[in-house]
Amino acid sequence: MSTPSSLASGPEGPHALRPLLDTVLDALSEGARVRGGPLPSGGPEAVAVRLRDAIGDVLPDQGDPDALHDIVRALAEGAADPSDPFCAAHLHCPPLALATAADLAASALNPSLDSWDQAPGASELEGLVTEALAAEVFGTAASRSTPPPKAPAAPNATAAPSAPSALITTGGTESNQLALLLAREAHGADVRLVHGANAHHSLPRAAWLLGLPEPVVVPAPAGALDPAALGEALTSCAAQRLRRGSAQPGALVVAATAGTTDAGLIDPLPEIAALCAAHGARLHVDAAYGGALLFSDRYRDRLTGLDAADTVTLDLHKLGWQPVAAGLLAVRDPHDLAVLHHRADYLNAEDDTEAGLPDLLGRSLRTSRRPDVLKIAVTLKALGRTGLGRLVEQVCDHAREFAALVHDHPGFELYAPPTISTVLFRPAHTGDAAVAAVRRRLLTEGRAVLGRARIDGRLWLKATLLNPHTRPDDLAALLKLVEGNTPR
Repeated sequence: MSTPSSLASGPEGPHALRPLLDTVLDALSEGARVRGGPLPSGGPEAVAVRLRDAIGDVLPDQGDPDALHDIVRALAEGAADPSDPFCAAHLHCPPLALATAADLAASALNPSLDSWDQAPGASELEGLVTEALAAEVFGTAASRSTPPPKAPAAPNATAAPSAPSALITTGGTESNQLALLLAREAHGADVRLVHGANAHHSLPRAAWLLGLPEPVVVPAPAGALDPAALGEALTSCAAQRLRRGSAQPGALVVAATAGTTDAGLIDPLPEIAALCAAHGARLHVDAAYGGALLFSDRYRDRLTGLDAADTVTLDLHKLGWQPVAAGLLAVRDPHDLAVLHHRADYLNAEDDTEAGLPDLLGRSLRTSRRPDVLKIAVTLKALGRTGLGRLVEQVCDHAREFAALVHDHPGFELYAPPTISTVLFRPAHTGDAAVAAVRRRLLTEGRAVLGRARIDGRLWLKATLLNPHTRPDDLAALLKLVEGNTPR
């Protein structure tokens, strides 16, 4: 029988967990039933009151045997449900049951990937998965029927010099920060970031955090980076450096985007890669959203040019149906990762590493690190490239279906055909205030979760379709709901 002090691992772990899993599943079901929609109703204040009332004293003198049930139920009642077809605001995917179950195993085993003796199997699994995904990103896998080469346990371990590598991260923000850190360490502290006006906010923020010069922002007039403007910016940066008396232009790192947050657009990667090569600039591609198009035979061509990058960000908790967190930074030259090497005698003593114990500290800037790779590995193995590609294609197809409904409806305006699975639209003949009002009304009533994006000086509603099980009727009903709640 399980008690609050039972352990999740060890011989009694499974016996302790089984009844608790039933409790959690029942509480999730009850909370979702009470919520009754994609979001709790009433807005922030009403949700906060209900949650506080349900939780009561967070740290009572005497423990509460119903705490697991009551808190999970309260959280489920107050949750946004990304599996609801009307929950389509953000890059917030419904996780696969398979991946969620694997995440439970990761929590029960509780490896910490800061030293091999805390995570023997998990460290090997991480190496295998990161090498396979890096080969997928850079197109270096020998063939689709041959497994990728075994990964080294650490960046300074022996490996084929040309084999790309990757690090598991908490998501796009950490990956982008690491990409700029690697650029700084490779090219010096005056390396300058050049990014489009459409880039994710984490890129200029990372430049600030790392003490880099003020970034150069390149126009993205149609939502994607303009190659002509990028060429002018790169030429201008070189000229400015020479005017300051330097014999050589300063190093530049260009950040392109494959799947913008606002509209899901993909920058023209081949043209950008050619400009970087011509100007000697390093190329980073933030493909946190769009990177999973690689799994689809129908859509992977949209990422042509990605393999020219030096570093690539990929998030499988977006278009990969993983529980948060499941990020990746793929690195073309594994020698770039050597700068992350760090020595802490209690974790990677020199005589231990010389004796063959793998050194894990160079795999992340974090020390304690859970095995997020487990759910990714299970998903890749269980679905394969074909299965993942099919899910990607389903959500992209849903976006096209929804865009067609918007286009054909006289009461709505479509921004553009979707590139991935994001659709921007707005009620026709209304101002920005009405667009904002309909979104907030649906949020407050808990009836739909739509995002917002400002492009070309106008406010648009954003539907990011990430549920592969959404039906055509759901799409039509969502549009009708927006129509019926638009102020006139």
